[in-house]
Amino acid sequence: MIGYAAGDRLPNQTPENQVFSIDTVIDVTGFVSDNTMLSWVIASPGAIPTGILGASQSIADITYRDSIMTNGGKLSMNKNFDFSSKDQSSGLYNVEAQKVLTYASTEGAHLVGEEEYTLSVAGNYASGDGNIRCVFSTSANDALPAFCNIVSAKSSLINVNSAQISTKGQIRAVASDAGVPAGLNYQIAVTPDSNSGSGYAEGTVKTVFAGSIMEARDGGDDNYNSATATWNKTAATNTWKDSTMVTGGIKNFQKAFAYQSGFRV
Repeated sequence: MIGYAAGDRLPNQTPENQVFSIDTVIDVTGFVSDNTMLSWVIASPGAIPTGILGASQSIADITYRDSIMTNGGKLSMNKNFDFSSKDQSSGLYNVEAQKVLTYASTEGAHLVGEEEYTLSVAGNYASGDGNIRCVFSTSANDALPAFCNIVSAKSSLINVNSAQISTKGQIRAVASDAGVPAGLNYQIAVTPDSNSGSGYAEGTVKTVFAGSIMEARDGGDDNYNSATATWNKTAATNTWKDSTMVTGGIKNFQKAFAYQSGFRV
């Protein structure tokens, strides 16, 4: 589309929407198992496709997983999870989760955990008319090209004996028009438990941030009636992966990942 970079075109909300939240507070010495999982697929226009996307169709596939387990020790945790299937504007999100926990081992116990956010958005070619809400942005033949993008953020806690850990994640996957980009943000911070007296967190922490991007271009008038149409031909690919692992005495560990993809970012 002239004047715009290629990017995600998010599906719209369904007529009926869901909003829910889960708040968890734990203060326990002993065994703890806490798990939260979300799987969400939404497409528009029409139903979720079983094969190739239909004309003008886009689909978003979101997964969220979070788990914590201890075999003893003292765990204090506050976790909040919020979900809304409504259309979101820039700066707002469909999935938001955050937690803060402090763990101290007793009698050789330890903590393990894992958290992962995945955002996959794909779309077929669509006319720009009506997809970008700006009176200056579109003309009769503007085209929004096809795309297929997936990004993920994951953290793992392995045999943690002592630590204070905070995480925050957000996903935006539904919007009323193509002017709102897809988004995934994730942050994790690991610091010493102030009550331990050692000045170090102890254990292993690992993070992996990854993405795979495929974008087409609009092909002008050729897209409507010519074999030379380019709206579904790959014009750009972009893959990345960032991995970090620390183990031992941890004074400070922080990682942050921020992603947006859209016709306006």
